[in-house]
Amino acid sequence: MEYSIRELARLSGVTTRALRWYDQIGLLKPSRVAENGYRFYGTEEVDRLQDILYYRAMGVELAQIRQCLDHPAFDRLTALRGHLAKLEAEQARIEGLIASVKETIATIERKESMSDAQKFQAFKRRVVEANERDYGKELRETYGDDEVDAAHESILGLTREQYDTWQQLGRQIRQKLEQAVTEGLRPESDAGREVTQLHRRWLTITGNQYDEARHKGLAELYVADARFTAYYDAQVPGCTRFLRDAVFYWAGK
Repeated sequence: MEYSIRELARLSGVTTRALRWYDQIGLLKPSRVAENGYRFYGTEEVDRLQDILYYRAMGVELAQIRQCLDHPAFDRLTALRGHLAKLEAEQARIEGLIASVKETIATIERKESMSDAQKFQAFKRRVVEANERDYGKELRETYGDDEVDAAHESILGLTREQYDTWQQLGRQIRQKLEQAVTEGLRPESDAGREVTQLHRRWLTITGNQYDEARHKGLAELYVADARFTAYYDAQVPGCTRFLRDAVFYWAGK
């Protein structure tokens, strides 16, 4: 199937002006250009435009989208799973906000008051419930019920400061991974060592004792389970394997 630029614009909801701009910056080239200068797009270009729109919906800049789509390690199925994981996470976040608002409304209607500590505890409980829903089955099969339950209890026991640090570490790990992979660095580099150290802090901030074998096992699980891979590879493909390889090289050193 082949589409003219106007037909593709109608199909996708993207303006012809935007499609011409995508062509100009090398983000979406037409499959062919006729002698009269008209652009035509085939199935591969339609798929690529769909990927572009997914990334744009998540707020990714055009330059970064091009870099991601053109990366040698880019895998469309993995990327789509990443989009789905982020959308489901956003859905869980919105559902949590809805539940929080409903709870607050009910509290006000009952003329009761919730302390800041109670509000924060309710928020952490929703985080644990979302983690259990999304990853509980695989984690319990790998580590057992007792360990997963203990991890959940550790999260519930975090202070506000500890929780904020835990969240910040998670964001730092993603940023450092994406930077390292984008720059073509190796897991054995200083960047790999830094990511491993950050991930170790992220694992132990809840009070768990560090275990090198479990650290490596979790990193391997990230690669083995498509949903974990989709999470770390959502913006830049290859981040999950970089993390796994870095942990295997640097853990314990």
